[in-house]
Amino acid sequence: MTRPTSTLAAAALLALCAGAAVADELNIYSSRHYDTDENLYEDFEKATGITINRIEGDADELIARMQAEGANSPADILITVDTSRLERAKLAGVLQSVDSDTLEAKIPAYLQDADNQWFGFSQRARIIFYNKADVANPPQTYAALADPAYKGMICIRSSTNTYNQTLLAAIVTHVGEAAAKDWAAGVVANMARDPQGGDTDQLRGLASGECDIAVSNTYYFARSIRTEVKGLSEYRENIGWVFPDQDGNGAHMNLSGGGVAAHAPNRENAVKFLEYLTSDSAQHYFSAGNDEYPAVEGVEISPAVASLGTFKPDSVSLSDVAANLPVAQKIFNEVGWK
Repeated sequence: MTRPTSTLAAAALLALCAGAAVADELNIYSSRHYDTDENLYEDFEKATGITINRIEGDADELIARMQAEGANSPADILITVDTSRLERAKLAGVLQSVDSDTLEAKIPAYLQDADNQWFGFSQRARIIFYNKADVANPPQTYAALADPAYKGMICIRSSTNTYNQTLLAAIVTHVGEAAAKDWAAGVVANMARDPQGGDTDQLRGLASGECDIAVSNTYYFARSIRTEVKGLSEYRENIGWVFPDQDGNGAHMNLSGGGVAAHAPNRENAVKFLEYLTSDSAQHYFSAGNDEYPAVEGVEISPAVASLGTFKPDSVSLSDVAANLPVAQKIFNEVGWK
């Protein structure tokens, strides 16, 4: 049975900190906090006989912890959400390159780090939602969010949000810094309110009438289809959505992913776990349990996610996008995106 715990088993921790790997164990540092991930861990344990120990926390805190632990870190795997955090872990030196034929074959190249230090295992499309009663001509592209025609209509999260950071970094990758800055300034001018809350709060803004257009990852809305989300599910029929840039680059994709820790004491087990995450059963858990899109092509998606329709995703290299994250943050600061 998986042991989700804030501290590793005492005996295992002592052995690991002494530099010795504990046989048939795997130590995961994870900032994912979804209940259905328990199924992933339990199935892996049953299939392999490897016991998983887990530390959960904020991604930046886990990365800092791994840095502080250094060569004595017990971490074998880091799992987190969004390209920006995975790249932060790489730059912090807490990951290592992995050479795996399975990962190379199953994970599309654009969802991998150029140095194979991190891999994406599930995706969320960052798309446009709108109030069907008030918006006759919703934006069809990300660029259109900056059109003065939508002044005072848009709800979107803050510049500190990793999803927005990656979206802007992708726009920089596609159109360059100057055009991306003009876009960001235009979105700020069109905001209905100062950025606040999470993606669900942007969607609730449509329900409350605070805004007519919202930007959110798909899984927040799909969740309101699969289960009851207060302040959203009862209003869901009034909300329409657009997968942007279908005649261009395609819809921007955020991801969840992971990599092998730089000083993994159980490296072989860590690689096995990453490879397991590409299996059809694991990929199905991501979709059915958390309303995400699989990273592996051909895996069936859940009914709630499928109900949003098919679309063209942006296949820009997320490794290239990650390189533009500092530029994106600079633009946010310059245009006053709070």
